[in-house]
Amino acid sequence: MLIKIYSDAASQGNPGRSGAGLVILYNGQQIQKHHYLGIMSNHEAEFAAAIWAFKELAKIATPNDTIMYYADSKLVIDSIKKRYAKHFSEQLTQLLRQQDNYQLLIANWIPEKQNHGAHQLAWQAIHHA
Repeated sequence: MLIKIYSDAASQGNPGRSGAGLVILYNGQQIQKHHYLGIMSNHEAEFAAAIWAFKELAKIATPNDTIMYYADSKLVIDSIKKRYAKHFSEQLTQLLRQQDNYQLLIANWIPEKQNHGAHQLAWQAIHHA
């Protein structure tokens, strides 16, 4: 099965109150969730949002599913592709550990305007905290 997953983070300040948003598309269904992350820098929040998104994905996906992952954080997507992050190696290790559960996972950077759903959900997480 093909599953598309979009994640984003939002922060009020840097560091500041941060939230994560997630949209999962599969089998003609859409899941939307948000989660408050606490006080983090923008980059920390982007990694935390991705880690949380893959924990949520694990509730519905199997190792045989094809995962298309989308985020508007170049740092997160580049780190996944290189399997290296100079300042966020611990967070990247957690993220890669989750992603390695899938036989085929493709990480894609998208412009912020194409990640509007996950972005709005991330702001909801901050406002509902």
